[in-house]
Order: sequence, then structure tokens, then C-alpha cells
Amino acid sequence: MKKYVESGVLRIEWRDFPYQGQESVNTALAARAAQEQGKFWEYHDLLYENQSSANSGGFSDENLMGLARDAGLDVKKFQKSFQSGKFQEAVQSDFEEGQQRGISGTPAFFVNGRALIGLQPLKTFEQVIEEERRKAEGSS
Repeated sequence: MKKYVESGVLRIEWRDFPYQGQESVNTALAARAAQEQGKFWEYHDLLYENQSSANSGGFSDENLMGLARDAGLDVKKFQKSFQSGKFQEAVQSDFEEGQQRGISGTPAFFVNGRALIGLQPLKTFEQVIEEERRKAEGSS
């Protein structure tokens, strides 16, 4: 983060890819509701810390509300936003974009359009970032 993001070399963008069914979609919608209160990453981290098997009830609406409470969100605002349906189109659009790019699971990363699929060691990210950085500097 410090070496690349904070220095301005790399920008991180998040995309939803809810490929594991309705609970996966609901977690994406809930994370967007958390973002409305400026707590996306806090909520994101709680989701990852509390994940269970896909569609096992671990991310029921009740559990998503509990995580909102744990993240320090205004739960009433969160619930209203989460249940409003206003993020459904954006989440679906992200998912379709990922499918069009050939993504079939997570995690997946792109550095200047270059795909890194699955868990990768830090060294791999640094190598790809540096290669893409050199390309960008050579073309300016």
C-alpha cells in the first residue's frame, strides 16, 4: 500500500463478483450499504473474518445486520439502504463485467489490464506492477 498506492503508482478499484449465489450477492449489497456510511473496508474485513461455506446461512440478513453493528454503522440506515434494491444493478453490472473478462472466481486482480488470478505471493504483484510501470514510463 505504502510503496505503490500511497505513492500514486497504483490505484486500487474494487469490483463485486458475487459468484456463489444469493448470499454472495447479499454480501456485495451490504458492503455497498456500508460504503454509504464510509465504512466499506471495515465492513469488508468483518465479512472476510466471518465467512463460512457458501450459502450456508452464515451471511443471513440477520448476520449481515449484526456485522453492521460490529462495524459501528447506523444499523437502521444500513438496513434501509441494504434492502432498498438501489445497488442491485451496480452489483450485477460488476459481475457481468468480470464474466466478460473471463473471471470465474476470486480473488482476481488486473494491473493495466494484465490479469493475476487467484492467491499470489507479494513478490508476484511487485514484479507485475514494476513491469507495467516500466511500460507506462517508456510510452510517455
